[in-house]
Amino acid sequence: MDTLSYKTVSVNKENADKKWLLVDAEGQRLGRLCSEIARLLRGKHKVNFTPHADCGDFVIVINAEKVELTGNKWEDKEYIRFSGYPGGQYRRTAKEVLERTPERLVENAVRGMLPKNRLGRAIYKNLHVHVGAEHKHEAQQPTAHAIPS
Repeated sequence: MDTLSYKTVSVNKENADKKWLLVDAEGQRLGRLCSEIARLLRGKHKVNFTPHADCGDFVIVINAEKVELTGNKWEDKEYIRFSGYPGGQYRRTAKEVLERTPERLVENAVRGMLPKNRLGRAIYKNLHVHVGAEHKHEAQQPTAHAIPS
């Protein structure tokens, strides 16, 4: 006889109820913005959060070039890449990354806040970062999500 009045629901890909959220990065601090984006991508804001499943939402970030860093981080923060060859280490400051590819600031920060496994790589594909206020996801009818300051 089953006497429990509740059942633990484990979410999977079919019943995840994914939504499209629109986040405006204008005037937001990079770390605080990206930690909230990572939380939305992972699905931790939902009641039926399941740690081993992709139950988070799709997130569209606009105005990625207008993100803010505090202090001297524009000159001091370095992004390091390695080509795999001897002497192939490349360093760029945050200001140089912003001038070349501003969406990479948000992408790198969010990627570092997601799990480092297959699930994290799958969740990262639900992030869409755009420079400027225009994006190509109008057909999904995203709802605006306000990031708390």
